[in-house]
Amino acid sequence: MFKHILIPTDGSKLSEAALRAGMQLAKKQGAQVTALYVMPDYTAMIYGAEAMMAYNSAEMAKSAEKEADQVLKIATDIAAAEGVDCKTARVTNISINQAIIHQAQDSRCDLICMASHGRKGIAGILLGSETQRVLVNSSIPVLVHRPV
Repeated sequence: MFKHILIPTDGSKLSEAALRAGMQLAKKQGAQVTALYVMPDYTAMIYGAEAMMAYNSAEMAKSAEKEADQVLKIATDIAAAEGVDCKTARVTNISINQAIIHQAQDSRCDLICMASHGRKGIAGILLGSETQRVLVNSSIPVLVHRPV
């Protein structure tokens, strides 16, 4: 029986479907949920770019926080509708999969429930998969919600 489920979300429809499935599982298990949004670390991505145009890092961070709040509000609304205890977390990290794994460990989660964006063939190979990276690197079980 699971007691604490981490559900990472990026605001996509597939992520929302995984949120809903994870919340239903949490309800059945009597588990609590932590919904996670990983914000991009723009300073790490831009640092070292020689031909980078001027940018306002504070404005970019503020925009990312606003999006995180909107996405996490959807998670708390779904949790409330299901009657599930849900905390939210937002972190900034250049590595999404590492952020997910660290949050699951820090929150003492016993399951990670996340979407698979279902890329196949060459797109899957070239673009990679955060879900695949979490599966390979996590010592915490991962439930992958696949699109139907």
